[in-house]
Amino acid sequence: MIQAGIIGGAGYTAGELIRLLLHHSKVNINFVFSTSNAGNKISSVHQDLVGDTEMIFSNSIDTTIDVLFLCLGHGNSKAFLAKHTFSETTKIIDLSNDFRLQKDAIFKDKIFVYGLPELQKEAIKKAHYIANPGCFASAIQLALLPLAHHELLKNDVHINAVTGATGAGTSLSKTTHFTWRDTNFSHYKPFTHQHLGEIHQTVQQLQTDFNSEINFMPNRGNFSRGIFATAYTKFEGNLEEAKKLYSDFYKDAKFTFVSDEEIHLKQVVNTNKCLLHLHKHEDKLLITSIIDNLLKGASGQAVQNMNLLFGFDETEGLQLKANFF
Repeated sequence: MIQAGIIGGAGYTAGELIRLLLHHSKVNINFVFSTSNAGNKISSVHQDLVGDTEMIFSNSIDTTIDVLFLCLGHGNSKAFLAKHTFSETTKIIDLSNDFRLQKDAIFKDKIFVYGLPELQKEAIKKAHYIANPGCFASAIQLALLPLAHHELLKNDVHINAVTGATGAGTSLSKTTHFTWRDTNFSHYKPFTHQHLGEIHQTVQQLQTDFNSEINFMPNRGNFSRGIFATAYTKFEGNLEEAKKLYSDFYKDAKFTFVSDEEIHLKQVVNTNKCLLHLHKHEDKLLITSIIDNLLKGASGQAVQNMNLLFGFDETEGLQLKANFF
């Protein structure tokens, strides 16, 4: 059993991470650190864990653990690692955006590898530090990777994606209150969302001559969790050629699948899956991509990366059933 520690244990992603690790056959949770909840039972905050654990939030840190998960707000992971030194053997998986871009990937002699398994599984296996991808970035990159791999992104890409309320975190604001979110729909950060940096970086990693626009419109949905993303761009081939291109690219992927049938969000909520569907209209290819923002978009992908880091089966602890009803 490897020993795991979690920093920042009170948020939605931490709650999902704790749930996954409690039921992982090869992991023991050594501590869950939270300055705001130290001494409180974890199940008093993450109430779905009543009966699963009697652990309490810790105000101390074991620096000799095997793997550390950072579930901190954006910008706080760097500050935390600047103050705390862990064993040279401790592997770190950061769930913030602090180390995702190449310009930020080296910090205090630590080299963070971008943790999208469908893109660079072998690099993840050899890594020591992982920058877990963003939720929108995961869904959108998985929609575009096969096209970029074959250098077929020759025109602008147009993306519209909606995320559930958990994507905004636990802190209340005007747009996360039930009375505002219920029976409501809105966009935010049009064309400027922070995940665009990751998406551009990955596309250009695969297709170095890409110089078109990626137009991204993020939306707030009036549901709790999940991301439903549609992307379209010009594509010269026919639908069958596109399907083969995508199926071949993801033939060894453990969690990303191409569906012949139209897809809907409930198929992936509470799973680590990404489902893709392709539709051709005249000269345009429409790619629909769906994930659970808290799992494949955050904690599930972090566990998937942990499995790769330690040589476990990639699906260990992640064989989850969708909340279909």
